[in-house]
Amino acid sequence: MGGRQLASKWLKTEALLTDPQIIPYIPETNAYGRDDLMSMLSQYDMVVIKPVVGTGGNGVIRIQNHDEGYNVSHKGRTRFVSSFPELIPILSSIKLKRKYLIQQGVNLAKIKGRPLDYRVKVVKTKGRWEFRAMVGRLARPGLFVTNLCKGGMLLRCRPAIRYSLPHINSLEKRNEMRQLTRNCIAVLEKRFPGIGELGFDYGLDDTGAIWILEVNTRPS
Repeated sequence: MGGRQLASKWLKTEALLTDPQIIPYIPETNAYGRDDLMSMLSQYDMVVIKPVVGTGGNGVIRIQNHDEGYNVSHKGRTRFVSSFPELIPILSSIKLKRKYLIQQGVNLAKIKGRPLDYRVKVVKTKGRWEFRAMVGRLARPGLFVTNLCKGGMLLRCRPAIRYSLPHINSLEKRNEMRQLTRNCIAVLEKRFPGIGELGFDYGLDDTGAIWILEVNTRPS
């Protein structure tokens, strides 16, 4: 069990970006900086700022474009700022003294207004990778992070897809998620020999497209 652990989200994203089959599933990701933030907010309705090293949804900040300004959400609270220059000091006051990255926001499919993502856990035993879990995680009402330690709720994978995206074939989508997982394992194992356990967090957007939100080498 276990094996090599790799805390940096940046290194794992960089590795996955080397595979042309996986690239379409990766939201645009940049190191946190004023210029990149400005450019990404001009391209996307929403961006998410998260620590380069960190788990459990801690420290995650969501920024949404809103009419004449931005909505900043953190720990279940949302505040409005009317201009980009006002945004920076607010982010500085929330962010701890660690490195962050900015990720293109994904408008996750929802069940009764609550966003949903998926955790796929794989473990290497006797030289073979096995799927140990494939579940939907439904956010607690009022939160945008789905982590169980923040009150999220577990659902079985296919019913979660069916309830949130009734027009999508849940079996095909689950199989696509499994194939994507296998492709990612092959890339990550080649780049980081010795890993023995991986947790993939996937999001499905309103159209049913799969996005890789995060990869953990020590999944909880």
